[in-house]
Amino acid sequence: MPVNYVNKPDCVIMGVDPGLATTGIGILNRKKGIINPLYWGVIKTTANTPHSQRLLIIYEQLRVLINTYSVQEVVVESVFFNKNVKTALMIGETKGIIQLAAESSSLPVRSYTPLQMKLAIVGAGRATKKQVQEILKQNLKLKELPQPDDAADALGIAFCHLLMTRLDNFNDI
Repeated sequence: MPVNYVNKPDCVIMGVDPGLATTGIGILNRKKGIINPLYWGVIKTTANTPHSQRLLIIYEQLRVLINTYSVQEVVVESVFFNKNVKTALMIGETKGIIQLAAESSSLPVRSYTPLQMKLAIVGAGRATKKQVQEILKQNLKLKELPQPDDAADALGIAFCHLLMTRLDNFNDI
């Protein structure tokens, strides 16, 4: 049975797992309290493409997805730290491009850490990717575990946001 969040407004949420080589995308629709996956996949860029062109590819593909699915809100996975400074900078640039794509459509942007996502979905901050994927498969009525990992993370971030906004609204009652 699909997850049913009664009294919630209809919305389309895009979750994004930022990365320069692979950016995960997960789009969920909440309609009449039922959450359904609309799309999940990745935007890939190659290392032999100039850096600025890679960012442009991500931006343009995000804009296409935002328009195609009438996205109303964007949620980005936030990383606290990275041991590799170069990787952390590239993720930061990609997050900037994601924010620019959302802002150019006047969409709000929220972010959650992997720990927050795992706590919201599984109830344990040290949950494995497979545990998160199993919960997503069950709750979103998927035939298989969502793949690849970047797309699954993006679906997880979007689902986390729907769970967190449900709690926020519940606390307002």
